[in-house]
Amino acid sequence: MILDMINGPEDIKKLDKQQLDVLSQEIRDFLLEKISTIGGHLASNLGVVELTMAIYLAFDLPKDKVVWDVGHQSYTHKILSGRKAAFDELRQFGGMSGFPKRKESPCDAFDTGHSSTSISAGLGLAQARDVLGEDHYVVSVIGDGALTGGMAYEALNNAARMEKNFIIILNDNNMSISENVGGMSSYLSSIRTGEGYLDLKKHVTNLLSRVPVVGDSIIEKISRTKNGIKQLLIPGMLFENMGITYLGPVDGHDTKALARALREAKKLKHAVLVHVITQKGKGYPHAEMNPSRYHAVEPFDILTGESNRVKKNPGYTDVFSKTICRLAEADEKIVAVTAAMPDGTGLKRFAKQYPNRFFDVGIAEEHAVTSAAGMAAGGLKPVVAVYSSFLQRGFDQVLHDVCIQNLPVVFAVDRAGLVGSDGETHQGIFDYSFLSAIPNMSVFAPKNLWELMDGMEFALSYGGPIAVRYPRGEAYQGLKEFRAPIEFGKGEMLYEEQDIALLAVGSMVSTGEHVRQKLKAEGWNCTLANGRFIKPFDKELVDSLAKNHWLIVTMEENVLQGGYGLNITHYIHEHYPHVKVVNIALPDSYVEHGNVSLLRKGLGIDSDSVIWRLKKEYLDMERQNAEWKNYKDKTREEIKE
Repeated sequence: MILDMINGPEDIKKLDKQQLDVLSQEIRDFLLEKISTIGGHLASNLGVVELTMAIYLAFDLPKDKVVWDVGHQSYTHKILSGRKAAFDELRQFGGMSGFPKRKESPCDAFDTGHSSTSISAGLGLAQARDVLGEDHYVVSVIGDGALTGGMAYEALNNAARMEKNFIIILNDNNMSISENVGGMSSYLSSIRTGEGYLDLKKHVTNLLSRVPVVGDSIIEKISRTKNGIKQLLIPGMLFENMGITYLGPVDGHDTKALARALREAKKLKHAVLVHVITQKGKGYPHAEMNPSRYHAVEPFDILTGESNRVKKNPGYTDVFSKTICRLAEADEKIVAVTAAMPDGTGLKRFAKQYPNRFFDVGIAEEHAVTSAAGMAAGGLKPVVAVYSSFLQRGFDQVLHDVCIQNLPVVFAVDRAGLVGSDGETHQGIFDYSFLSAIPNMSVFAPKNLWELMDGMEFALSYGGPIAVRYPRGEAYQGLKEFRAPIEFGKGEMLYEEQDIALLAVGSMVSTGEHVRQKLKAEGWNCTLANGRFIKPFDKELVDSLAKNHWLIVTMEENVLQGGYGLNITHYIHEHYPHVKVVNIALPDSYVEHGNVSLLRKGLGIDSDSVIWRLKKEYLDMERQNAEWKNYKDKTREEIKE
């Protein structure tokens, strides 16, 4: 196999054209084999095989720096840089990341995971190169979907001022995760399909190819100097007008043409954009026909394309999807907003049923939030469906545009808590903290699927900014018998006893139930309460717990700093200093990729870890009481003497 000859970044340069063609197919076969077994990002990686090969042919890694926007399409890059053997543990706990990581390889120039960042990061690397007087190339790869993000335009605006080489590769597959929307998508489509340019190019090429001996040579020379013709025939020339030289479009599955275009781009002494046309899912028919479905996949059968995982219960996203559609049927003011994630957030069903009330703004979370604020100010009831880690990108807009005006925007915060294999950039473990810090914002976390349904109905009737926060995966169906009406800022007593009180929120309520069952089996008394509201928390519920328990245990799937537990602790220490409080939460650190169950155990928030912590606290308390008794007895004896 040709692929066996690739063990480092220079090895691909030793291959001839025929071997390169074989290599591209072997890489696709390798990716299909591995991803079908362990899961991962499929369609995006199949689409950039030749592009990645061309980058390695045209540049010298790791001396030259390549920044991959988002980074989930970097699998071929990892193969060519010598990490093929690590794919058996891709995205597994302790294994190779599914995204570029500087600590993983010198060929990874910048850590990425969120969209629209690569031009800014690449520009910074190029500026560092120039200030330090170094001599290497910097390349930023960005997709047409990522180009809908405002940060990309800010970077393009500054890139135009570069006086030394800086290369931007626009990977144009007409997709982000779902199909692209908006003006930039239409503009790029006009370049891809512009009849005048493409027809002239085809006509001239056909004529010249008939010229004996010199025809092919003339065609190659014209292809290198066609920018002037393109300027006349392609309307707008947005990038050229910004001051960035435009090269392309180039066939993204022609390795030779791609490498030639990139070598041409290296000759320029300013910013240049190479427009590459690729097909997402290239080489795998199922992914070509449905690239959205095969963007990120669980283990699947290659022949049928069907998932190997048997889904038993509906997911939280499914529950949200059906609930918002049901509520929208009864209330025409309900509208839904997504930032290029109609499938992932469950809004695809809403978009079909209520197309005039559905708004996909592209990869632009900041705009999604502020436009929702405008809708709310105009009398609508907007629901912004967004992943927890992506809502971070709209923090200022939540604070400044929604909450200062106290506007009734509902945030359906999906993928909250630990999400697993995508790692640090995608774990939704900060939203309790950053949302709780904003005045006027309320945060609700359902314990199971029925509470999510009730919580969405409450949120849309609330009349102010509110986030409904729920995890990834199958919706919990336990505790069905507890379905008290939702009251603003009120929690719910599930099992009331004494001694130890578990005060859990969201996904940790089910963990609390398991903890209680195990403690009861060992003869412990244990109360379980569902906090429901992270902000405002239920002070009356905390008061009642503090009066009847010596230990209160807060449980949340969020970082401790700024989260639910610390707010509860502050309140208890202020009003009930004799009560011991233990916080079960995530540490003040970034959580890497891995199976969620393994992560929960390693981070100390699974039921067995919680029980071990409680028993340790009890033993510590007994030891401290014994030491205090010994101290009192010794003091009495000293006084007598």
